[in-house]
Amino acid sequence: MMNALTFDVEEYFHAEVFAGVVRREEWPGLESRVVRATQRILDVLEEGRSTAATFFVLGWVAARHPELVRMIHARGHEVACHGYSHEMITRQSSTQFAEDVERSKKTLEDTIGAAVIGYRAPTFSVVRETLWSLEVLVEAGFRYDSSIFPIVHDRYGIPTAGRSPHRLKLASGTEIAEFPLSTVTVLGWRIPVAGGGYFRLFPYRFTRWAIRRINEREEQPAVVYLHPWEMDPGQPRLPVGRVDRFRHSVNGGVTMGRLRRLIRDFRFAPARSVLAASGILEAGGIA
Repeated sequence: MMNALTFDVEEYFHAEVFAGVVRREEWPGLESRVVRATQRILDVLEEGRSTAATFFVLGWVAARHPELVRMIHARGHEVACHGYSHEMITRQSSTQFAEDVERSKKTLEDTIGAAVIGYRAPTFSVVRETLWSLEVLVEAGFRYDSSIFPIVHDRYGIPTAGRSPHRLKLASGTEIAEFPLSTVTVLGWRIPVAGGGYFRLFPYRFTRWAIRRINEREEQPAVVYLHPWEMDPGQPRLPVGRVDRFRHSVNGGVTMGRLRRLIRDFRFAPARSVLAASGILEAGGIA
């Protein structure tokens, strides 16, 4: 079974836990660490069987480090969109959101000279109240989304959403392919797995068990998501509370090693390739 390996390419200070302590106008003056951290990921992916992945790149990062985006593309990975300003959709109007994604999509496409068809919202903020955003994505030319987390969470999630990749019919009658973030159901509860803080918090053997369960019992692909800053334990410490610090940094020193184990234990491809192989993304969506 081929699974999707994905990375949300953003600076450490873009993480939602720092939204209340770092003002946007301060971003340009902070130390940039995303290039070095992402390069390390690219090098790890070329080890062994040479794994291809999807990189959901923030437009703000692409505008400042176009050489990084071209490097990702040149090494055979998919470049997809993470929005421009890392603003949760729940804080935007439909007009603001449309301007944000169109600006980011254009920045990325102009940088790599190829179409960008995938999107992931900052902090998975496609929730029940912002499902209208999927209509905006279709109008902007996106063919798939990977933003819906089918769990209960204090910041995101649609608990009743489908757990497996599917085509989602929108209110307008149009459709978009959806690759929801992976979960397993245990005793009636949906447990988030295979990404971010969950990948760092849970023992690796649990992550491996969960992906195998999704692949073998459910016969579905899983999607793994990580951020470059999760493999950068030397990043500056910003002034946040204990809970937010724990969320952001727990087990950061082991993430790269776990990533290496993961790509040895499972087969991975870019999200759009996995969706196409599953018949969920039509061939025209990956031209």
